Amino acid sequence: MQVPGARRPAPRPYLVLAVGVIAVSSAAILVSLARAQGVPALAIAALRMAVAALVVVPIALAGCRAEIRGLRGIDVLLAACSGILLALHFAFWISSLDSTSVMSSVVLVSTNPVFVGIASALLLRERPSRGAIIGIAVAMIGATVVGLADLRLAGGASVRGDMLALLGALALSGYLLIGRRLRKTMSLRLYIAITYLAAAVTLLAIVGISSTRLSGYPVGGYLWVLLLAAGPQLLGHSSYNWALKYVTATFVTVTLLAEPIGATLLAIPVLGQVPAPVRIAGGALILAGVFLAARAEARNRRIDEAAGK
Repeated sequence: MQVPGARRPAPRPYLVLAVGVIAVSSAAILVSLARAQGVPALAIAALRMAVAALVVVPIALAGCRAEIRGLRGIDVLLAACSGILLALHFAFWISSLDSTSVMSSVVLVSTNPVFVGIASALLLRERPSRGAIIGIAVAMIGATVVGLADLRLAGGASVRGDMLALLGALALSGYLLIGRRLRKTMSLRLYIAITYLAAAVTLLAIVGISSTRLSGYPVGGYLWVLLLAAGPQLLGHSSYNWALKYVTATFVTVTLLAEPIGATLLAIPVLGQVPAPVRIAGGALILAGVFLAARAEARNRRIDEAAGK
């Protein structure tokens, strides 16, 4: 039994995050392979979350009974909202891969720290630091470069994919921020059970409204979806959620900057997608801007905590 007031053993969030990044880097490739088998984007998202929920919900029900009895209604509501945002993230992001390249999609969907900074300034009246303003400006320039390059190289459909990826980033921002709050008091098993279940229900509802089929596709398509649920979702996203108890959401989003690099490198041999130099330049600007903005936000957070705010 742990002595009250004793320090907990130091966790290894950095190692767990590294494993998560490696797993999530394969997501865009697996989605593209499933799409090549004719599985629609919304079906991929819904099946991915349904499989994940079928795995984690029974585990939580069996191992978190005492915690479930003590749950507050507001925590259940927030976890469900987190799941809805996760569902929207996947619906937007997976759909973006139909219209734009893997590199453009994964780089743009990684801009969530920029949205957090903008929302803090507009909604919370928090004055952004100079570093955050510079980072946001650099990221926006990079996004413009990527968008114009996609428009010139692939036409208007590619820009539509870029916009969907940005909407996915916006939804991901809310998902991570809620997770950071809840994971301070809620166990990983229970949090991801509620979140993944809410995401699965939301996506299945969207599938039903849009009359998207979930059956009748090649076996290979379902195999890629199963790998997507096992690797990027259960291993990757669960690693992020575990780490949110020990590190800030900002730090997690910074580590996610490695995902576009890994996904882009995998897309070259697997999908034959070699990014044009102008896209690489724009992507590098986005990642640099996101890093600068996230680092400035983390620095401000440390200053506020030291001042007791």
